[in-house]
Amino acid sequence: MSTSVATKRRTVLESLGIQHRTEQGPYAAPYRNVVTDDVYDELCAALFSGFPRRDQRLKAEQYLRGLLTAQGRKSIRNIAAQIGGAAAEQSLHHFISSSTWDWRPMRSALAGVLERNSCPQAWVVRSMPIPKAGEHSVGVDRRFDPERGQVVQGQQAFGVWFAAEELSVPVNWRLFLPDPWVKDRTRRDRADVPEGAGEETLEECAVAAALDTARWRGVIRKPLLIDLRGGAVRPALNRLGAARMPVIARIGASCRLSVVDRAMPGFGAGPLPAQQILESLKGLRRPVGWLDTAAPTRTSRTSLATGVRVALPAPPGERMRPLLLLGEWDDPQQPVSRLWLTDLTGSTVGTLLRLTKLTRRVERDFTQVGEGAGLRDFVGRSFRGWHRHITLASAAHAATVLATDWDAVYRSGRSAG
Repeated sequence: MSTSVATKRRTVLESLGIQHRTEQGPYAAPYRNVVTDDVYDELCAALFSGFPRRDQRLKAEQYLRGLLTAQGRKSIRNIAAQIGGAAAEQSLHHFISSSTWDWRPMRSALAGVLERNSCPQAWVVRSMPIPKAGEHSVGVDRRFDPERGQVVQGQQAFGVWFAAEELSVPVNWRLFLPDPWVKDRTRRDRADVPEGAGEETLEECAVAAALDTARWRGVIRKPLLIDLRGGAVRPALNRLGAARMPVIARIGASCRLSVVDRAMPGFGAGPLPAQQILESLKGLRRPVGWLDTAAPTRTSRTSLATGVRVALPAPPGERMRPLLLLGEWDDPQQPVSRLWLTDLTGSTVGTLLRLTKLTRRVERDFTQVGEGAGLRDFVGRSFRGWHRHITLASAAHAATVLATDWDAVYRSGRSAG
């Protein structure tokens, strides 16, 4: 984000009573005077009606209100400071970290609210790294971050976001557990890690989050956008295909595919790198218009794109699954910018490309809303406490985006400039 755009956006948000979260001040109070009582009450009724006891419902309502109003980091201490100090802190700590309530029905109810209010066009699986200085929070480990090019310490989670052009909200989460947390009985017991949590790769964790969401009763499945550039593409697509989950997967340039369209270059040449296949099809690129909802104002943009029917290499005797390789170029003189693989072979290139742009909506909403709602702010150590906090933080995110016309905010910012 340019300095001028960032300054303009901050000015507009602050004029509405919202303090903008920045790299330099990552825990500014986010949404004061934005979430209306009507939206808050509707969410509380939908999400907390499953609690058998009134005191549990009250604590959930207090925690959600605290996430929306607390100054600084959305820790239990700061949330409790909004409603009663030390006594409230002890009560809320027990409610989040030591109570027995199940967070999964609340997530399913949140998905229902989103389907009624925003008509999601796709599900987006987004990776969320959570930096940690200590070693005791559940799932903390040191790992190499290829985007930063350095070793980082922290947790790694995957969120399933219901996304439309107007807004996006995380409805489900899965916390990745590195081997030390899976195999070390002392660590598991200390963090109260469930017995069913076992070994998996990052890609398997991301896929599992989506499949878990797809099993919810009454949920309407939408195309799944998922990033598989770092892992085994074929096993992930097989798992999603077996569950009849439509998928648009971002892949790396070196992913090897076989062209199955007889009329296209590369047919009969065997498995080829995806980038090589697309570069041979440059003459077939066509302009595709799309709406950039990640820009400071809703902006129409155009990319060059093309698609070709392909298949992943399969063992002898196994039928190859029909897929479409989609390529997008930001600059016609440069190599392909993004590569996607999908089983939605009946959709047009334009339709598919516009769906992929929902990942940009998720990125904007995570930065502008989710960070301030406390998605990365849980400071406890327990597995169950992390899940309960992030479920309520997702509800705070939902309360904000459902109550705020963000496009009007950005339009105001443009007028102010």
